[in-house]
Formats: sequence, structure tokens, C-alpha cells
Amino acid sequence: MAGGDRGSSDPAAAAAEAELRRGFETLAVARSDTSTGVYEVRLNRPAQRNALSPAAFAEIPRAMSLLDRLPTARAVVLSAAGPHFCAGIELGGPGNPLTAASSKGSDPVAAAEGLRRAILEMQDALTAIERCRKPVIAAVHGACVGGGVDVVAACDIRCCSRDATFVLKEVDMAIVADLGGLQRLPRIVGYGNAADLALTGRRITAMEAKEMGLVSRVFDSKKELDAGVAKIAKDSREVGMGSDGNQGCFAEKQGCDCRTRAGACSHMECGDAEI
Repeated sequence: MAGGDRGSSDPAAAAAEAELRRGFETLAVARSDTSTGVYEVRLNRPAQRNALSPAAFAEIPRAMSLLDRLPTARAVVLSAAGPHFCAGIELGGPGNPLTAASSKGSDPVAAAEGLRRAILEMQDALTAIERCRKPVIAAVHGACVGGGVDVVAACDIRCCSRDATFVLKEVDMAIVADLGGLQRLPRIVGYGNAADLALTGRRITAMEAKEMGLVSRVFDSKKELDAGVAKIAKDSREVGMGSDGNQGCFAEKQGCDCRTRAGACSHMECGDAEI
């Protein structure tokens, strides 16, 4: 296979492998099969329904950057531990930049600037998924809420199990879904469907998601989802070095930098992430 295991003689690849072995707080990253170049990046906070914490926003781009420059990595599966894929952004908790930026008593100008910077950093974190030159396949099960939909929208191929549901809850909280979802969804599902999801906050089923084009395949169970996505990832990586060129063309064509304005979030109301 092109790319093989040559990383052991490549100092940069060896450094990336060593960094991956250091581990992560919110993710589990591993080569899913030692005979293939498929790596799995798993959201790994099941007790919190994989809500996206500040640590997660720091670790997602780190993991994707390492896999991007690792020659032995030929495809990436983005999955989640526990019964749900992702409960969205974790708005509560200490150290959360969104909570801190909107706290009572803070200077309005400083708070607005802090919020803007925090949102830009979170946007960049999810754009790192899109920038990865390896095919990234999302495997969604259970609930996928708010920021979780933004994560999925940044992937190249999106699959789910029949029990999956998708919802942009931001409208119910008087905030804007501005982590890239509003920029990516129209080109994935069309403007009308994207507006429907963003403006109504309605929850859609796996089959509705497939009809819209948000996902390309629906599997009957989590077990079948895992097996199906593993095959898709294997087929993607077997394209070999040519997949890098194809991937680069897709990214260039779609304009992968989805950094957006953050000013519209000044009316954010904070609370714990919920399904």
C-alpha cells in the first residue's frame, strides 16, 4: 500500500506517532486495525454525552493535524463512545470561554471580544476536520445535537445508524449555530433544508437525514454502522496515494476555511448541554 509503514523512518512521522501515543483527555485515538491505515478518533466523554468542552476543542485539531501528517494514516473514522454521538457545546463548567465571556459584571466590550475569539477558535477546531487530507468518515448513532451537527458537517462522508437523530438546538437558546454548520449545511443539504433545520430547531430522523443528503448511508444498528463504516474507510484508504489528490480537489472546490463572523452571538444564554 502506498504510504505503508514508512513512518518509522520518517522523523516527522515518528514524532506524530509519539504525540498520538501521549493520549487525549476527551478523545480516544487509535489505529483501528494494525493491518490497515484506518485510524479512529472517538469522542470519549460518554458520561457527558460527549458534549464539546474547551478541552475537546483543543484536542480535535491536535488529533486531526497529527493524522494529517502521519503517512501510515490513510483514512479517519470519527465516532463516539456511549449511547449518543454528541450533546453539542458544553456551555457550563469552569474555564468555559463562552460562559466567561458572557458572565455578569464583565465589561461589555471585553466580553464581546472574548466571545468573538472563543468562537473563532472553536470554528478553527472544527475546520481542522475539513482540512485533513485523509478521508474523514463520520459514524453517528443516537442523538447528534447542535455542535455535534457542526462536527458531522465538517466530515467528508457521513453515515449513521437508524436510531440517530439530528437537531440544531441553538435557535431554542437564542444563539446562532456559527461553528461552521450554517456555512457547510447549505452545500450539503441545500439552502431550504439548512434553513428549515436552523430556524425551526426541529429534530430529524436518520431517514430524513438521508433524504436531505446529510448522511449517505443508514445502517440498522450500531454494530452494522461500525462494520459498514470500517469497510468504507478501508475502501477509501485502498485508493492509495491518489486519494490525497482527490481529497485536495474536494477541499479546494468547497473552500474549506469556514471561519465566520461571531458578532451575532451576543445574546447567548448559557446552560448545560442537554439532549
